[in-house]
Amino acid sequence: MNASINYIELSKSVQRDANNRLKHLITLEGLSRDEIIELLDLAQLYVRRPGELPARDRSLSGHTVANLFFEPSTRTRVSFELAAMRLGADVVNLDMQTSSRVKGETVLDTIYTLQAMHADILVMRDSEPGLPAHVAQHVAPHINILNAGEAHVSHPTQGLLDTLTIRQHKPDIKNISILIVGDLMHSRVARSTWSALTTLGIGEVRIAGPEHLLPPANEFYGAIRYTDVNKAIKDVDVVMTLRIQKERMASAHIPDDNAYCREFGLTSARVKLARPDAIVMHPAPMNRGVEITDEVADGKQSVIQQQVTNGVAIRMAVLTQLSRKN
Repeated sequence: MNASINYIELSKSVQRDANNRLKHLITLEGLSRDEIIELLDLAQLYVRRPGELPARDRSLSGHTVANLFFEPSTRTRVSFELAAMRLGADVVNLDMQTSSRVKGETVLDTIYTLQAMHADILVMRDSEPGLPAHVAQHVAPHINILNAGEAHVSHPTQGLLDTLTIRQHKPDIKNISILIVGDLMHSRVARSTWSALTTLGIGEVRIAGPEHLLPPANEFYGAIRYTDVNKAIKDVDVVMTLRIQKERMASAHIPDDNAYCREFGLTSARVKLARPDAIVMHPAPMNRGVEITDEVADGKQSVIQQQVTNGVAIRMAVLTQLSRKN
């Protein structure tokens, strides 16, 4: 897992143009506080309350967005599609199970094909670390690459939408504490959310989980580490729990669902140890009864559905911002 640092450095080195402007969004590492705030502020303009018609404009009129999801996705894929359509773009969704990649075509050849068809914004999700940065090194100068989830390494738009959600409820970020609990070892979400929050100067980050699911000591630098969730959750302002990513684990490391819920799951009793006005978050999909109970997921402190709403707004903001750089 230490290799993820190398992938991050590669991503940082390729996502800006010769004038140091953000051309691709592959990682949140290296973004300035002002750049993150600009994206959050723009996204907030696209947020609408439940029941209102969604925000729309023509910022991407004439652009073509291609969604290339080599891993399963519901929320991220649909929100990118809706974001692009609401900005006036043409949208192509590739079913990678029936694409030429299964016939042996390389990813770059797939990219070159889309590029030749005048797709100019490519949204990528893949289980191979380093792939978005590799593609960014080989596309034409007018192409934008957006990372929609890269192995265990990075998920920048999820990190931004989590941060937006927190800021909406806890605007004084410098004076709050957050607990991220669960499978941090394999979580690209946790890495990106931590990156955004630390850039904004959050007061305190705590991480908790089984010892074998906590990240190496050189990651999440400055976070307070726990293996006892009851201690970790005491008096925090934000609790974000993570999905157990069984697809990235050896079978011997997959925890028993019931035992995991007892030791690390977010239950009503456990959430009461946080501050009374604490918010509960989850990047989804949720394993109900494992990392979170129904009562907490659907309870009054849950902002999980708001995260989903904010996902469309953040992706609209990112698409708009990058298209301005062309």
